[in-house]
Amino acid sequence: MSNIYITEPPTNGKVLLTTSCGDIDIELWSKEAPRACRNFIQLCLEGYYDSTIFHRVIKNFIIQGGDPTGTGQGGESIYGKSFQDEFHQRLRYTRRGLVGVANYGPNTNGSQFFFTLDRTDELNGKNTIFGKVTGNTVYNLLKIAEVETDENDCPLYPPKIIKTEVLANPYDDIIPRALPKPEPIAKVEIKKQAKSVATKNFKLLSFGLEAEEDDEETEVKPEDRKMKSSHDVLDDPRLSSQPAVEKSNKRRLSDDNKLSDEEYDNLMKDRVRKKLQNKIQNEQPIVEVKQSKTSRTEELRKEAKALMREIKKSRKQERLDDEADDDDNEQEDDNDVMKEYRDQQQKYVASKNLRKDSGREKKTLEFLAKFQTKLQAARSEQPDSNSLLAAGADDKRWSINDEDEDEDIHDDSWMAIRLDIDNTEHRARDPNKQDVDAYHIYDPRNPINKRRRHKEKERR
Repeated sequence: MSNIYITEPPTNGKVLLTTSCGDIDIELWSKEAPRACRNFIQLCLEGYYDSTIFHRVIKNFIIQGGDPTGTGQGGESIYGKSFQDEFHQRLRYTRRGLVGVANYGPNTNGSQFFFTLDRTDELNGKNTIFGKVTGNTVYNLLKIAEVETDENDCPLYPPKIIKTEVLANPYDDIIPRALPKPEPIAKVEIKKQAKSVATKNFKLLSFGLEAEEDDEETEVKPEDRKMKSSHDVLDDPRLSSQPAVEKSNKRRLSDDNKLSDEEYDNLMKDRVRKKLQNKIQNEQPIVEVKQSKTSRTEELRKEAKALMREIKKSRKQERLDDEADDDDNEQEDDNDVMKEYRDQQQKYVASKNLRKDSGREKKTLEFLAKFQTKLQAARSEQPDSNSLLAAGADDKRWSINDEDEDEDIHDDSWMAIRLDIDNTEHRARDPNKQDVDAYHIYDPRNPINKRRRHKEKERR
């Protein structure tokens, strides 16, 4: 899909259509299709598309509009006649959201346009592409495609273009025309036509006398057109045609124009007073019942509050008694426990005092002094090295054999042995000399190593 957008040329010009299903942004290819774009922009500036409908909707194909008549057979271009097609090799009907010019054949372009809803290769080379729908407004275009249509692909409830707005006009020389406004339709007063009674011309009929007699029998007099009850129609002696209740001769207050203003006001006041008195009388027992109910509820609330207070007091007293008993028991238990603790503490202190030996330090010092004197005596009695060499390997005290390594030495001869340490000199390693056993750590990021590499390159 990205390859499609790359092959399309850049746009120049933008128009906003405000429809009943939302806004639709249209960017125009004014360089590739200059005549179609100029026609579309000027019609938008003139308000030619305002209040027009989308008269044709075919799912997964196109949405067509731009006809002010709403029939699909009207609409004119700004040139006064149809203009020629404009095709470009980089503009193809390869996706949804493209805007093209509707026509009846080659070079018959007018004001109508359409939006594509899918890939429509069959329109390539037949209809001019002059714009595309951009941004999220393509979803508003899909809303229009979801409307219900009839057999002729006409929407049952057609969406409408409310208004158009040119956001970017690439043609500075366009001068909108003053289009003639449609004359308002005069309101025709609908007169009630009296239904004329059809009269038969018996001279034209072959059986005129017989038809005239039948017509006289079926002819209804205006007196007989009034509503009649069963009392009037039936010949029953039990039913009388006279009304049981005569009409009252009382005059209504609205029809009484002979009363003066004062009499009318007094009469109205009397009626209002009577209504208020009746209303007060009806409301008094209700108020008394309400008062009795409220007084009873208040008494019950007071009794309930008093009972709750007594219950709380009794519970508090029980808690205090329980706490006092617990404190006494705890004091007794604490006394017994403390006695046992103190007895054990005294026993421990006594045993600790018995274990302590005040002369222990003196004994250790005495043992140390004895060991020092013994060590000095052994060193003073040590034989010379020449005598040891003369003695040779026969002397078991100074020669150690492999067989006698595991045997214990019970004498004090070991005290005379001197520990000699090898005093070989340990020289420091010369960093300039290469050591075979040394491992070099080489970090290429180190600036010193960078300099060395640079110098080596220069030498080369």
